[in-house]
Amino acid sequence: MSFASEWEQLKRGSQQGSTRIRLNGAPDGAYRPGTVGSSPAGDLQVSQRDLAAVGDEAYKVYRRLKSDGGHARASTQAAERSLSGDFELAAALGHIVERWDEQLQTVLDACAHISNHLDFTRKAHAGDERWIRVQISKIAELGRGFDERTQPQPPASKAAAKPPEGAG
Repeated sequence: MSFASEWEQLKRGSQQGSTRIRLNGAPDGAYRPGTVGSSPAGDLQVSQRDLAAVGDEAYKVYRRLKSDGGHARASTQAAERSLSGDFELAAALGHIVERWDEQLQTVLDACAHISNHLDFTRKAHAGDERWIRVQISKIAELGRGFDERTQPQPPASKAAAKPPEGAG
């Protein structure tokens, strides 16, 4: 069977309903927008400790790769120098050193970015938490004032409530 005839057969089959795509829905009709399974979407929780641990690990990888990445470069450059007079392999090793340095720098940049970003995120989140606490405490103060103003007042004396005689 040729590709063209097989393709035509597949197209006819799809028009007959053998293949269907259903977007934004579940076969049982239980799909609810904004949810994944039975839990609401966006329920990811990360603690300060989690952020700190990931940032610390990224920094450790950065430090280790920064020192160990140079060993491979030095070895390859030594091989390049020793082979430079007699073999074309020396040029290939030089090319490998260049690519190694580029890739090493890419990974180092990524590790530094992760570490720095998570440190920033942790500090920013802590600042947000402080701001929220201050705002909530202001609401609590406002609520206390509201409660004081809406407390039942003692009844006014009856003498003050009656109109003076002869006024009417």
